[in-house]
Amino acid sequence: MDLDVLLPSLIPSLQSVYVLVSYFVYLAVAGELLPGKVIRGVVLSDGSQLRYRCNGLFALTLLVAILGISAKLGIVSPLVVADRGLELLSATFIFCVLVTLVLYITGRSSSDKSSSLKPHVSGNLVHDWWFGIQLNPQFLSIDLKFFFVRAGMMGWLLINLSILAKSVQDGSLSQSMILYQIFCALYILDYFVHEEYMTSTWDIIAERLGFMLGWWLLHNKVQLTVPAIVANCFVFLIGYMVFRGANKQKHIFKKNPKTPIWGKPPVVVGGKLLASGYWGIARHCNYLGDLMLALSFSLPCGISSPVPYFYPIYLLILLIWRERRDEVRCAEKYKEIWAEYLRLVPYRILPYVY
Repeated sequence: MDLDVLLPSLIPSLQSVYVLVSYFVYLAVAGELLPGKVIRGVVLSDGSQLRYRCNGLFALTLLVAILGISAKLGIVSPLVVADRGLELLSATFIFCVLVTLVLYITGRSSSDKSSSLKPHVSGNLVHDWWFGIQLNPQFLSIDLKFFFVRAGMMGWLLINLSILAKSVQDGSLSQSMILYQIFCALYILDYFVHEEYMTSTWDIIAERLGFMLGWWLLHNKVQLTVPAIVANCFVFLIGYMVFRGANKQKHIFKKNPKTPIWGKPPVVVGGKLLASGYWGIARHCNYLGDLMLALSFSLPCGISSPVPYFYPIYLLILLIWRERRDEVRCAEKYKEIWAEYLRLVPYRILPYVY
């Protein structure tokens, strides 16, 4: 792309700022007011438990309905994200930088002693800004970690729908675009159906980069053969089965450690570590499912360019880095129990490979 065109398109306009602010305001209001199942989070080191209102599916459905009606009435253009994608990208980046700086400043000045808000300051500005200082920072009683994960997942779907509308308008809708849209929609809807599982996971927010892949398909005509489509579906289904199954087993185990896994009593190391089901195959088998899903989102783009595969490559690096840090943390926390767990489950992510 010509830099003379690219650089001006990266400058946020008032409309892009308005769209972003309106989106966050809606999420904040809907998250607090819409009915939903209230879930207690994991018990923190001080014995406290945060409460999460899992109404994401309701909020998402209502938002899509509002936007659909507004588009029908001509109030909002369904192409606003597709046409102003780079503006929204830069506006979101600036917003993220500002939010993290505010969290850094407020975190350092906090005197709260609770597990959620107690400041953890290393003295290294870059380290503390990057990793954060407080475990569960809040704003107006809103848990920001939970809020931004929800914002990312919903935003991903809205981005995809806008790009889909653009491709339909341009007459460029392809099998690859349809396949990509279906996989992403199923993944996102499944997340909100099982939103309560998020409350028991150790998760760092990773950008889904849905805009990049959809934008690629919008500007590059990719035709897939029937075997390629079948293979792509197979990768998605296996990835989904492993990802959702592993996270569900962990969530259920944390609620009731005696619940059977695959019809058998669970193998538990030291009364704390699950070594049954998917968790008896690899210590981070949910990452394998996540990586397969990420690959299935990129495969509809074909293999003519490495650009669409930035996301799965990025996620692979991120998850290996996270897995390494998690292993160190668990070794320090569980000591001899962890050594026994390593003996029973020797593989990290991919059995017989890694």
